Amino acid sequence: MEAGDLDSVVLRTADGWLHAGVPAWLVAVARTWGSSPRPPGSLMAMNARGEVVGSVSGGCIEDDLVHRIRQQAAAQAHALAEGTAPLPEVLRYGISADEAHRFGLPCGGTVELVVEPLRERSRLPELMEACAQRRCVERALHLATGDVLLREAAQGAAPQLDADRFVTCFAPVARLVVIGAGDTAYYACRMALDVGFDIVLCDPRLDEAPAWARGRIAFTRDMPDDVVLALRDDDRTAVLALSHDPKLDDLALIEALRSRAFYVGAIGSRGNSARRRERLQAHFGLQDAELQRLHGPAGLFIGSRTPAEIAVSMVAEVVAAKNGTLGTAF
Repeated sequence: MEAGDLDSVVLRTADGWLHAGVPAWLVAVARTWGSSPRPPGSLMAMNARGEVVGSVSGGCIEDDLVHRIRQQAAAQAHALAEGTAPLPEVLRYGISADEAHRFGLPCGGTVELVVEPLRERSRLPELMEACAQRRCVERALHLATGDVLLREAAQGAAPQLDADRFVTCFAPVARLVVIGAGDTAYYACRMALDVGFDIVLCDPRLDEAPAWARGRIAFTRDMPDDVVLALRDDDRTAVLALSHDPKLDDLALIEALRSRAFYVGAIGSRGNSARRRERLQAHFGLQDAELQRLHGPAGLFIGSRTPAEIAVSMVAEVVAAKNGTLGTAF
């Protein structure tokens, strides 16, 4: 699973409850069958006061989980007083048609959850630090003890649940490098933030970050090709060239097309995009295979006319590339 913005909020909130002495639980979707509102790997945290962050069913079964956990809170406190640690449990919703109807699950849908009582050895701070450092980490929860093992992983993988362990993989948050701080970049950055991307906005033509980019967006005046070169080995990075200045866009695109970026796109009309490809091939020696990675004009065709509409099409294309569905039919 990808440690997106919501996952970070869930982990950070749960860790805050834990350190404040409030009993808390982490709930994860382990497996689904049929239609399911939330995919495997989805996270939710809740505490003994009934406060909830995140979702494992889009609201269908959260009320029942809160009720269950409130009932368990007293038992957990007693167990801790006796020196016995509460253990994770596996819950399944939607086994029967009646239960699916009761909890509002789609027809035929079944979801299996792992409910983990949180403790210091849950190792949430280490997990969050690894995600912040853009490392891919496997978290193995031993169901019989509640112990957690963290280790480096080569790449993200689907959650795995067996009789002994629940294993989830946390991949770095997808990152979008935006070159140029114009109107289209404004809308693209806002939308990309909303769907969980980290943003690096690069524009050496400005003395400082525009007002709209301060806060959640990392701004740099470094040359775009240097920025992209520094990130060339990160396959969770996308590059979107929006400056309309070939001196900025072209050099950055060269580095991006030779990097491990999962998406490389550039704004421009079809004519300008064709001339850009000719330029990159004739003057900079890019090969056909490299140029085939370039999305230009960037964005899905939706008849975009305004900067906001153009940004919608571009961010949608980036998300499709991230999810591995670009070019597939619904």
